[in-house]
Amino acid sequence: MDVVPLRIGPIDVATPVVLAPMAGITNRAFRRLCREWALGGHPAAPGAGQCTGADAGQDPGRGRRPGLAADAGVFVSEMVTSRALLERNEESLRLITHDPDEHPRSVQLYGVDPDIVGSAVRMLLAEGRADHVDLNFGCPVPKVTRKGGGSALPWKSGLFARVVGSAVRAAEPHGVPVTVKMRKGIDADHLTYLDAGRIAEAEGAAAVALHARTAADYYSGTADWSAVARLKEVVTTVPVLGNGDVWSADDAVRMVAETGCDGVVVGRGCLGRPWLFADLVAGMAGRPERVRPSLGEVLATMRRHVVLLVGYYATDVGAGEAAGPALAEQRACRDIRKHVAWYLKGYVVGHEVRARLALVSSLAEFDEVVAGLDVAQPYPGSPAEGQRGRGGASRRVTLPDGWLDSREIEGSQAVDLAYAELPASGG
Repeated sequence: MDVVPLRIGPIDVATPVVLAPMAGITNRAFRRLCREWALGGHPAAPGAGQCTGADAGQDPGRGRRPGLAADAGVFVSEMVTSRALLERNEESLRLITHDPDEHPRSVQLYGVDPDIVGSAVRMLLAEGRADHVDLNFGCPVPKVTRKGGGSALPWKSGLFARVVGSAVRAAEPHGVPVTVKMRKGIDADHLTYLDAGRIAEAEGAAAVALHARTAADYYSGTADWSAVARLKEVVTTVPVLGNGDVWSADDAVRMVAETGCDGVVVGRGCLGRPWLFADLVAGMAGRPERVRPSLGEVLATMRRHVVLLVGYYATDVGAGEAAGPALAEQRACRDIRKHVAWYLKGYVVGHEVRARLALVSSLAEFDEVVAGLDVAQPYPGSPAEGQRGRGGASRRVTLPDGWLDSREIEGSQAVDLAYAELPASGG
């Protein structure tokens, strides 16, 4: 099938694919790794794994606005809260750093107060830190929804409109598009996505992305792609993106074909599989080739990931001292530990080696642990594919008292919202 390129405001996206923001995952290092694969790079190529230039974090890309084109997709940073950004929290500033050659520079904001969200957008753009702002209304974690934030917020349609509108108005003078990511609703009896889609469109959002699950679904079961199709029928003037259960390029192509959506958002499917973006570029172009890495290629990718993480943690974000080389390497090795099982899924690698990889504290130690592995071991096929990352059962959504009694904010709910901006994963 012919997949039409995506346009998000002034940004042309040749391959209509977006890397979903994932807390603790989609930092600058992982985004670069995904982009390298998408653009035809290979971690085992000469020079890969050498920590120089952008790898070393010498320039976080601040203040640059290159041509607004994205040949291989849009790669969104980890979510940051609007309040933390305004307070110039050091870790939040690190989360929104970008490589000099990364464009568009995409940042996801979370917030519940229209004025604070608008101020955060103005700060981002006045300081030249982003070319695209995404708003998170999909987070299902209890510590956020119990205060009325995340995927609970669109139920309050007036507040939802004010938050989106404030962000859009703050971005307009800079010509930067604002998009919305949301879920179907709170649960099957309290769906919000069609109303929220209409509101976001009316308030000037440049695109709307739907994770086709409710907050109650969390990450369980099967995503309801039919909801993406229904949203596409309702939102007609801006792109609609589908999210949920895209584990392969074939899934992405099928989602577009079945729902009519304008592009796909990929989250858990790329965990331990950054080469999925090479597959997505090929699949969306109608080409059959797919990356099927040997164990050696997987290990080279893992090492490249660690090297990029070293550069990420060595970056001076202007809010504190950058980590020295040794400390940056230690932090990078701690960070890679959560990725080990995802990278090695399906490959014959003993428990002892996996356990040792999850405890490495330096690149030299990483090299020592993998030295005896069979790098020629071929791609294992289906055991390496399919679902990864979060799963689990559906759950009751924790909400403020009386939250579902009205679609508007009432009484103490306004106070609860003041505490909703807590660090949390996306959705």
